[in-house]
Amino acid sequence: MERGSRKHVLDWTESPNFLREFESLLAPLPVRFTPDTVYMPRGYTDPMEARLERFGPVVMPGLAVWEQLQDWWLAHRRGANTPNWDIAATCEIEGKAGLVLVEAKANWPELGAAGKRLDKASSPKGIENHERIGAAIDEACKAWQRINPHVNISRDSHYQLANRLAFTWKLGSLGIPVILVYLGFTGDEGIRDAGAPFTDDANWRKAINEYAADVVPMELFEVRHDLGAAPVWLALRSRGILESSPPRTKK
Repeated sequence: MERGSRKHVLDWTESPNFLREFESLLAPLPVRFTPDTVYMPRGYTDPMEARLERFGPVVMPGLAVWEQLQDWWLAHRRGANTPNWDIAATCEIEGKAGLVLVEAKANWPELGAAGKRLDKASSPKGIENHERIGAAIDEACKAWQRINPHVNISRDSHYQLANRLAFTWKLGSLGIPVILVYLGFTGDEGIRDAGAPFTDDANWRKAINEYAADVVPMELFEVRHDLGAAPVWLALRSRGILESSPPRTKK
């Protein structure tokens, strides 16, 4: 039984009004969803999250970007993963084909600051992938620092935030416009047993500021960043839940 942000993503993406509501939520950013928009997941009947090396070639075929993206992140593909996205959707950004990528949260503990751990039993290929990911994030960090010198993303701290920022930069540098949305679902009293839920938009923004300010300066949000090949945006948004999470299942 789904709880927290995962439940709220599926509740919302199952709604027939999802794209209209999503486009409205993103205003005033220059994004438009079209009749050809494809998104993942699509509610409880199609709940799989997107991984860009699979999603990209289907929704934007014929581009070398997806192979380049995977090789940038992984030294060895077999048995390895790239990040999953809570929501990924095709769109038009400033009239050009682009992507909206969403990281969703519903309570304070979902904002984890842990780094990417390397299992002591990792194979040599696993170790090489770990090093490749670290190098990819370092490259992205240096690129973001040219925009704002206070960016401090790394593999070893705030890994989820770091990989989101890294992929956003890399896609933009490869010519794909991107809007990265950190989305707070507010009002889920059903997950209070797992940690304090976000009560409203101000509470969500306070949480993000406390979580990310030493890693990603808040002034980077809601601003167009021209990466040369394509623009990207970082956006903070919140929305009320459609239904509270069910009680935790007792073992």
